Amino acid sequence: MKKMKAIVYTKYGSPDVLQLKEVEKPTPKDNEILIRVYATPVNYGDIIARNFSNISPSEFNMPMLLWLPARISFGLRKPKNPILGSEFAGEIEAIGKGVKKFRKGDQVFAYRGMSMGANAEYLCMPEDGMVGVKPANMTYEEAACVPYGGIMALSLLRKVNIQSGQKVLINGASGGIGSLAVQLAKYYGAEVTGVCSTPRLELVKSLGADKVIDYIKEDFTKNGERYDLIFDILGRSSFSRCKGSLTQNGRYLLASFKMRKLFQMLGTSIIGSKKVICALASEKSEDIIFLKELVEAGKIRSVIDRCYPLEQTAEAHRYVEKGQKKGNVVITVEHNNKT
Repeated sequence: MKKMKAIVYTKYGSPDVLQLKEVEKPTPKDNEILIRVYATPVNYGDIIARNFSNISPSEFNMPMLLWLPARISFGLRKPKNPILGSEFAGEIEAIGKGVKKFRKGDQVFAYRGMSMGANAEYLCMPEDGMVGVKPANMTYEEAACVPYGGIMALSLLRKVNIQSGQKVLINGASGGIGSLAVQLAKYYGAEVTGVCSTPRLELVKSLGADKVIDYIKEDFTKNGERYDLIFDILGRSSFSRCKGSLTQNGRYLLASFKMRKLFQMLGTSIIGSKKVICALASEKSEDIIFLKELVEAGKIRSVIDRCYPLEQTAEAHRYVEKGQKKGNVVITVEHNNKT
């Protein structure tokens, strides 16, 4: 039985629960590819999953009704899936006998969703999963930061039929979804205003935002501007506050929402021209291919704050939890010649 290194957590809690261990190396099924992982970022979802037993229904960033199903999915008493990491980049080491789309040696990037598992030297994925050939003009570290934010932002912007010439405000423009949303909105021809904190202003400007608002110094709902779309990534604002900042047929788009926002969406679908849109992203494998094309065309890029080796994953979580990162925090996975 071949072994590999992985960061494992067998109980919920602080970053201290993350331990470097040797576990069984997976073997690909007929329709699967075995990937040698080289880089995987620490995302908001990793922090939530690691500490899920301490996330109350009121703190949960989705409707309260979904808290229990999510808790059951993650594991009631202890984590069901002991290895975190939802997106990554790496190289295919082996393929199942039924695999047609990929070959051994292909460099790939992928999104695992709630399956997680990327905080390890190897993992298996079905060939028809959210996996595609890595952009040629990106490092493994850069490519690993694209799938989650890119897929989420792309899907949500499509749901509101973003158009060239629209004025779009992105509240939370420096995060994993927000930073890709800024670049994708620009790709679609929108005039983009990004809202973030003081330390991240230059980062958001560098992503192509036409205007940047420091929410510490300015309330965007009081500046007299009107937007066709306000994309509130973490639901930090509210429709009542933003309503006056929307154009006549404006949309208030939420990627993170509670029951109250769902009722507002229902209400605005019946009455009024300004709409609340609560949307869950659709995960389509062809979106990975589209994101690769955009990266290679120079339309989107990723920003890395710092990297940590796999052995220091707990330290990477501590840094992310401080809330001071500017860009992505990436775990790098070194491989020697032994398998």
